Amino acid sequence: MNRKNLKRIEFGDFQTPDALALDICRHLHTLGVRPDAIIEPSCGKGAFVLAAAQVFDTAHTVLGCDINEAHLGTLRHRLAQHSCAARIQLECLDFFTADWMKRTRALSGRLLVIGNFPWVTNAAQSVIGGANLPEKSNFLGLGGFEAISGASNFDISEWMLLETLRWLEKRGGDIAMLLKTSVARKVLAHAERLHIPIAQARTVAIDAKRHFGAAVDACLLALRVEPHAAPSYDCTVFSGLHEREGKTIGRRHGLAVSDLDVFDACSFLAGKSPQKWRSGVKHDAAAIMEFTRSAAGYTNGLGETVQLEDTCLFPLMKGSDIGSDKAWRNTFVLLTQRAVGADTRPLQTLAPLTWNYLLAHAQRLDARASTVYAKGPRFCIFGVGDYAFRPWRIAICSLYKALRFRLVAPIEGRPVMFDDTVYYLSFETEREARCTLAALENKHARALLSSLIFWDEKRPIKTAILNKLDYSRLSTASTAQSSLF
Repeated sequence: MNRKNLKRIEFGDFQTPDALALDICRHLHTLGVRPDAIIEPSCGKGAFVLAAAQVFDTAHTVLGCDINEAHLGTLRHRLAQHSCAARIQLECLDFFTADWMKRTRALSGRLLVIGNFPWVTNAAQSVIGGANLPEKSNFLGLGGFEAISGASNFDISEWMLLETLRWLEKRGGDIAMLLKTSVARKVLAHAERLHIPIAQARTVAIDAKRHFGAAVDACLLALRVEPHAAPSYDCTVFSGLHEREGKTIGRRHGLAVSDLDVFDACSFLAGKSPQKWRSGVKHDAAAIMEFTRSAAGYTNGLGETVQLEDTCLFPLMKGSDIGSDKAWRNTFVLLTQRAVGADTRPLQTLAPLTWNYLLAHAQRLDARASTVYAKGPRFCIFGVGDYAFRPWRIAICSLYKALRFRLVAPIEGRPVMFDDTVYYLSFETEREARCTLAALENKHARALLSSLIFWDEKRPIKTAILNKLDYSRLSTASTAQSSLF
């Protein structure tokens, strides 16, 4: 990748088209936004600066800031032909080191913060060696496993928008920002957790492919912050800038809700799943731990055919198999433990061929990056327990954009294992599994789950959602609720 593209990724440099910026400012004007001062904290070449100055002609100051002096040079050239130039101030600065509280205190009247923050994650920055990041801190307040297993990855715009909310927390004002739709929902959740006084929230879908050439779900997030008003963290969602009717999303029972009307109609099922949904096996070493079987033996992902005891080998189905309803493909996974944290050394006696195989690939297994492996027994895995060895399963792939449950029977007398993109329930008998599957496919159950799922997300189906459905209530309550649908 050339230096220019690396810089574009580092700074999330997707310039907003002038026409889109103008449409957004006009949309905000129809909503009653009337700022006295405007800040565009990452203004780039100035689409929002120029549009805001034109539409909000009573604003006494429009402040445009950016870290890229070349972009500001382009904007200065554009201002030479602009009638609003006298009200526009430009400043070259780094968002992450600037004293924004000082700057906002210097602006009198109602404030509007508008723009398009970088569309890049802190993880992506690390990969390319980028430095366009806030000072390292656990700003999401994550702890334990979440903080070390990837949940601490965040979009830079997420941090920047929360920082912007802090500027307005005491003084009030409006925010209008283009960003990923998933980030908008996260910011609203953080705002509620931090008790930031949001009085009104809306999102408007933006065609990111058309305007930015980016294959991502994006939106305009418009927030009104009112320190002395009763806060509301529900958000009205519109499919376009000219749409007048939308649906309402929000948070209930600690979860984001994609359709509050549907959720409220099915809320009699909201509770706790009678059985906890589990994730499949996690080993982070597919080339070593997964095999296909042939007459010659078991062949791993490195192309090695080896002889192993059957003791630790179990049939394996991956998320793509479950999601697309494929048959088992004669694949197996090696399980070194029956419970998380269990000692693996007994394998030396119980399965010496397997132990020697693990030793032969110890360099790769010992190098697994996550600290969850470093702290466990050698060759340890995750996603195992008593539940993993019951014979019958109901499984669903977390990555597929469909609420499709699948009954999975034991294969060759052994319970089927899954990769960690699959969530499942397990049962001792086929009858239990089939009864539960019927409950999960009930229209009320599906409606409740659907109301909690945001299909635009990379992994839309989550255990937190599945575990919120108390399907045991269906036998007594579903008949009484049947008129809802």
